[in-house]
Amino acid sequence: MAPSDPRQTKFILDESRIPRAWYNIAADLPVPPAPPLHPGTHQPIGPADLAPLFPMGLIGQEVSTEREIEIPEPVRDAYRLYRPSPLYRAHRLERALDTPAHIYYKYEGVSPAGSHKPNTAIPQAFYNQQEGVKRLATETGAGQWGSALAFAGALFGLEVKVYMVRASYDQKPYRRILMETYGAEVVASPSLSTNYGRSVLSATPDSPGSLGMAISEAVEDAATRDDTKYALGSVLNHVLTHQTVIGQEAIEQMGMAGESPDIIIGCTGGGSNFAGLTFPFLGRNFRDGASHRIIAVEPEAAPSLTRGVYAYDFGDTGKMTPLVKMYTLGSDFIPEPIHAGGLRYHGMAPMVSLLKEHGYIEARSVHQRSSFEAGVQFARAEGILPAPEPNHAIRVAIDEALAAREAGESKVILFNLCGHGHFDLSAYERYLSGSLEDFGYPEDRVKEALASLPAV
Repeated sequence: MAPSDPRQTKFILDESRIPRAWYNIAADLPVPPAPPLHPGTHQPIGPADLAPLFPMGLIGQEVSTEREIEIPEPVRDAYRLYRPSPLYRAHRLERALDTPAHIYYKYEGVSPAGSHKPNTAIPQAFYNQQEGVKRLATETGAGQWGSALAFAGALFGLEVKVYMVRASYDQKPYRRILMETYGAEVVASPSLSTNYGRSVLSATPDSPGSLGMAISEAVEDAATRDDTKYALGSVLNHVLTHQTVIGQEAIEQMGMAGESPDIIIGCTGGGSNFAGLTFPFLGRNFRDGASHRIIAVEPEAAPSLTRGVYAYDFGDTGKMTPLVKMYTLGSDFIPEPIHAGGLRYHGMAPMVSLLKEHGYIEARSVHQRSSFEAGVQFARAEGILPAPEPNHAIRVAIDEALAAREAGESKVILFNLCGHGHFDLSAYERYLSGSLEDFGYPEDRVKEALASLPAV
C-alpha cells in the first residue's frame, strides 16, 4: 500500500472492519504449551475440572487449537459501541524527541470503561448469559477490569461482584464509583466476604491486598454458589484470544499508514493487552517470516518476566486455581502498592511466558517514577493522559525512539495505549509533587515466595 500523507495523524476503520473472528495463537506456536494441572493431583485437567468456574463456551476456547474463533454477532454488535479503536501517529512526540523514528499507538481508552478490557468482558458476559448464569464474581487491580465487567454485566443482565485489591480500592475511589454506577457490588480485597479473605485479615489486618489474593476470593465466591461463575480479566488463553481484535485492527491500520512496525511494545501484568496487540503480529512472524521485534514491559516492583522463574505455580495466593506453567515470582509474593495496579501480579500468562522462554519476545522492567516521567512527556506532546499501566510501554517506546536517534535509524515503533488515566490523577499528583516512590526488586521476599513453589 502506498504511504499515507506524512502529516496524517489518525487512522480510522469503518465499523464494518471490526474483526469477525478472534485470532488464536495456539494454532501457530512453534512449541506446544504445557498443560494446566489439577492443584491436588498435579495431573492435566480437563473441561470438567473448569466447569464449576467457566461456561463451556469459554472452556472450549481455552483449549482450542483453531486459528480463528468466530465472534458471535451479539458480541460484535456490542463492540460497535467503541470499535474499531483509532491508531495514531505520534508526530508531536516524535518532534519533541527529535527522533527519525515513526511512533504509532493503538488507543484503547475510547471504550466506555476507558481501557481494552471490554474486549473480553463483553464475550465473557455473553457466553455466561447464554448458558443461564445469573451472577459473575471477579477480581480487579486498578479497577479497569472490574469497570469493564460491570459494564458488560449491565449489557447482558448479569449481577457482578468485584473484589478490588485494597491498595487500588483506596487509591482509586472513582473506579469503584464507576463500577457501582454500572450496577456492580464492589468490596476491598482482602474482604470479610470469603473464608480466604477473613483468614488473611486475621493474620494481617492492614494487608494492601494483591491480584493473587483477590483472585482467590473471587474463585471461592464462584465455586460456592450455583448461580455464579468466575470471570478473569487476563492470563488465560481465552482472555488473550479475545483481545486480538486490537492487533488485527492495527495490522490493517498500519497498512493504511503505508508502514510496518519494526518494534511492537506493550505493558504486561497478566498479559492481556500485550497479547491483544502483539499476537496477530507474532502470527505473521511464525507463518510468513516477518521480523517484528516484540517487547513486553513490566514494573520493577513485580518483574515476573525479567526476574521470575519459569515453573508451574498457582495463579492465586490462596492456591485454589489450577497450576499453570508461567514466569512467576511465587504465588505468596505480594508486590508493593504501585499505582499501576493492573500490573501488580506475581505471574504472567502462560502463552506470554512460553514466548519469552523460547526467545520469541523480549522483556524489560522499569521503575514507577521513570514510567510516569514518560507518561507526562507523552501527555504534554499528544494530549492524552495515559493510565499508569501503559506508561511502562511509553517509557520503552521513548527509549527506543531515542536509541534510533543516536543510531540515525528511522525505526517504526508501535505500542498499545491500553487505557486513559482520568481516574489516576492522584498518582499524577504524587509524581508532579515529587512524592511518588520507586520500589526496587525485593529479592529476599521473592526468594521466600519461590521456596513454596509446588513440587511438579
